[in-house]
Amino acid sequence: MSVIIPTMNEEQSIGLVIDEVRRALGSSQHEILVVDTNSKDRTREIAAERGAVVIDEPRRGYGRAYKTGFEKASGEVIATLDADMTYPASEIPNLIGHLESKGLDFVTTNRFAKMEKGAMGLKHRVGNWLLSATTRILFRVRVKDSQSGMWVFKKAVLPKLELVSDGMALSEEIKIEAFRKAKAVEVPITYRARVGDVKLSTWGDGVGNLKYLFKKRF
Repeated sequence: MSVIIPTMNEEQSIGLVIDEVRRALGSSQHEILVVDTNSKDRTREIAAERGAVVIDEPRRGYGRAYKTGFEKASGEVIATLDADMTYPASEIPNLIGHLESKGLDFVTTNRFAKMEKGAMGLKHRVGNWLLSATTRILFRVRVKDSQSGMWVFKKAVLPKLELVSDGMALSEEIKIEAFRKAKAVEVPITYRARVGDVKLSTWGDGVGNLKYLFKKRF
């Protein structure tokens, strides 16, 4: 399997994330792909020291990083998570088990089910609620957390999905496509406070994602 982690200046946390992935997957055959978008710190060096495959992606964008990772991944199953320790890599085996036992193509996660104190500020909570509600109304997909960045899915499903966004909107777009065109479910996970600096622009990314939903729908 392949684990894809997009990075930009995550030297404080990327080693911790890779270590957690290794513990979770143990001796099973896997690769960790760190897709780095021009970090200015030691993110790439630390990832390489931990045995990850580091892919330089000079084109900026959350979605662009993931699409590059999808192209390079060799595993039949792909898992994604952020580089800031917010998502529990320890849950990857359970998500894979859910994918396989239920005959699914795509599993996404709901951060709001078990969110730890301090993991997300009020503005982000309100923005995520608005984006998730808009996604449900416009596309009739049953997701409670349209912005979650932890997914486990079969690589074979990717050709069925029309993924256009190179930005943060890829997170909502991949769920819309998967729920409409494949067998997909959402499951709860624990969401933790991040390690390192926040990269997300609450208003800029939020408004951009909202506009993208209407653009995609109409």
